[in-house]
Amino acid sequence: MPDHAEAPAGSGPRPRRPLRTPLRRRLRTRLRRPTPVVRRNLSQLLCAVLGAGLGLLTPLMTAGPRADTDRVVGVLFTLGFGVISLVSIIYSVLFLVVQFSASTFTPRLTLFRDEPIVWRTFAFAIGVFVFCVTSAVAVGSRKTVSALVPGAAMILTLVALAWMRTLQMRAFDSIQLGHSLSAIAARAHRLYDTLYARPYTGGAGPAPRSLAGTGRAVRWTGPSAVLQRIDVPALIRTAQEGDVSISFQVAPGATLAEGMVIAEVTGGDMEETALRRALSTGVERTFEQDPELPFRLLADIALRALSPAVNDPATAVEALDHVEGLLVRLAGGDLDVGRFDDAAGRMRVSVPVPGWEDYVRLAVDDVVLAAAGAPMVLRRTRDLLSRLVDLTPEDRRAPVADRLRWVEGNGRADYPFVWTRA
Repeated sequence: MPDHAEAPAGSGPRPRRPLRTPLRRRLRTRLRRPTPVVRRNLSQLLCAVLGAGLGLLTPLMTAGPRADTDRVVGVLFTLGFGVISLVSIIYSVLFLVVQFSASTFTPRLTLFRDEPIVWRTFAFAIGVFVFCVTSAVAVGSRKTVSALVPGAAMILTLVALAWMRTLQMRAFDSIQLGHSLSAIAARAHRLYDTLYARPYTGGAGPAPRSLAGTGRAVRWTGPSAVLQRIDVPALIRTAQEGDVSISFQVAPGATLAEGMVIAEVTGGDMEETALRRALSTGVERTFEQDPELPFRLLADIALRALSPAVNDPATAVEALDHVEGLLVRLAGGDLDVGRFDDAAGRMRVSVPVPGWEDYVRLAVDDVVLAAAGAPMVLRRTRDLLSRLVDLTPEDRRAPVADRLRWVEGNGRADYPFVWTRA
C-alpha cells in the first residue's frame, strides 16, 4: 500500500498523511464497542469478580453488633444457593416464553430475549451468589462476625429478587400482542429518527439497491451469515487512507453467501480484510441498522394471524395500525441516506438503502394478498392507504394510489354488501 495517495490533476499538492500501521488498525478494531454477546459475558464476569472481592473484604467489617459465626455462615450459604437456584428456575421457565413468542407472533421477534435486563439479572444473581459463598468462607475461622455481613447479604438478595420480579413482568408483557407491537414500533421510531432526520424535499430518491460499477469486487469468503452492522466511520477512515471509494452491494439485513459480491472498491488500493473487519454478522437480523426489519416483523404477525390455522383477522388489523404509523413517519422523511462523504465532501462509502416504494411493498403487498378472504383486513388496508395518499408528497403517491385502487376494486367486487367507500 502506498504511503500517500496521489493528488488529482489540477488540485495542487496534497499534504502527506502517514497511514496507520496494520497493528494500530487491529487495535482500533478490537477496541470498538463490544458485541452484545461479549457485553453479556463481561457483565457476568464483572459481577462475579466484584462479588468475590467484596466477600473477601467482609472480615474487615467490625462495626455494629456481633453475631455467632456458625449461624451467619449458615445464613450466607442459604441465601447464596437460594438466589442461584431461584434464578435458574426462572430462566428455565423463560425458555417457554421465548418459544411462545416465536410460535404465536414470528420467530424473528427477539425483543424480550435481547433486553438488557435478561442478562443483567442473571449477572447480578451470580454476583450475589459469589459474594455469599466467599463471605462465608472468609469469616468461617472467626468466632463472631459483624451483623452487617448477613445484613448486606440480605439487602443484595432483596435487590436480586426485585430484579427477578421485574424480569417476570417483562416476560409477561412480551407474550401480550399489544406490548409486542408497541415495542416493535418504538424500536422502529428510534431507528428512523436517527436515519431519516432530514425532511423530504423532493428528488429522485435513494440509489437503487444494486449499483453496477467498474471497481474491484470484494466477495464474501466466510460461511453464510446475516449482515447486521456496517462500521461506516471506520470504513471512511480506511477509504481516506487508501484514497478509494467503497460501494456496497448489500445492506444490513441481507444474507451473505460464500462468493457473493458485497462491495466494489474504486480508486486506489485497499486491503479487503479491512473492509470485512468493519462488518458485523450474525445468525439473525437486528434493529441497529436494518430499517426494513420492523415492517418485516409486523407483516409476519399479520400473515400468521391470517393463516387458515389461526384465522385471527383482528390481530392483522392491529398490526396494520402500527404499519400505518411507521409509513406516515417515513412519508415525509428524506430516505436518501446511503451516501457517506469525508470531510472534503468526497464520497467514500455508499450503502444501498430502501426507497419509498420498497417500504410500501414490504408493508402492504403480502398482507393484502393474504387478506383476500378477510373483509375486515381489506377495509383496514383501504383506510390505511387512503390516509397515506393524503399525507404523502405528490411525487410519492403513485405506489400508494396503485395499491388503493387494487384494494378498492377487489373489495367492492368480492364483498359488495359489506364494502363501504372511504
